[in-house]
Amino acid sequence: MDWGMKNRIQRIFKEDGKTVMLAVDHGYFLGPVSRLEEPRKTIEPLIPYADSLMVTRGMLRNCIDAKYNIPIVLRVSGGNSIVGKDLSNESITVAFEDAIRLNVAAVALSIYVGTDYENQTLTNLAKLIDEGQKYGIPVLAVTAVGKELEKRDAKYLSLSCRIAAELGAQIIKTYYCEDFEKVVKSCLVPIVIAGGPKLKNEFDALKMAYEAVAQGAKGVDMGRNIWQSQWPVAMISAIRSIVHEKASLEKVYSLFKSLKDKA
Repeated sequence: MDWGMKNRIQRIFKEDGKTVMLAVDHGYFLGPVSRLEEPRKTIEPLIPYADSLMVTRGMLRNCIDAKYNIPIVLRVSGGNSIVGKDLSNESITVAFEDAIRLNVAAVALSIYVGTDYENQTLTNLAKLIDEGQKYGIPVLAVTAVGKELEKRDAKYLSLSCRIAAELGAQIIKTYYCEDFEKVVKSCLVPIVIAGGPKLKNEFDALKMAYEAVAQGAKGVDMGRNIWQSQWPVAMISAIRSIVHEKASLEKVYSLFKSLKDKA
């Protein structure tokens, strides 16, 4: 692995090899989702607590001030929407030259294993990895399951993650599931977990992050369970204590409640 590739990966994963990524790329298929109607207001207070941001180029150029020295993971796939016929019908939507212009630390693309568009999204990933190798930019593969959420089990996620790693992705983003350690052990590269849709309460989100990290995840790439919380700074602070401080779930929840009360 070339120095540039190593350096970009180590900007995302801190000295302890872990990362707290803040996902705010949801607008590419959800539009102005709740709490991201005015992205700048939501994102800016959270930047000091995030190790990297996962964003689209439109949001990056228009809503993130260039003064922030934070690694960017750029969403480069799309072409679908929540009202379309099939959420898995994605293509590469950003030229690699534009990602370079934006000085990104990594690029991200979703794959949809087991759907009608499996081949399309997997070959898109392979093409993106080839481009990344040219320029020393890592690729994060998102093992999305679209509307078929019943596939969110260890067998399916192990298959999806391993395929993405075999194709050459340097980082994998996937869902947490029962027997998650099997997913981690069978993958060849670091895994971060997706937060997914907003959970019933903050404790459930913290518990999910805690269990995923305890079972081998190298961090989280969480969005709605942070910025759709009524107390987003308290949430991301608690997540940081899980990822970087190896705090117990009891201590983490106590921290969250303390910060919530102060807010």
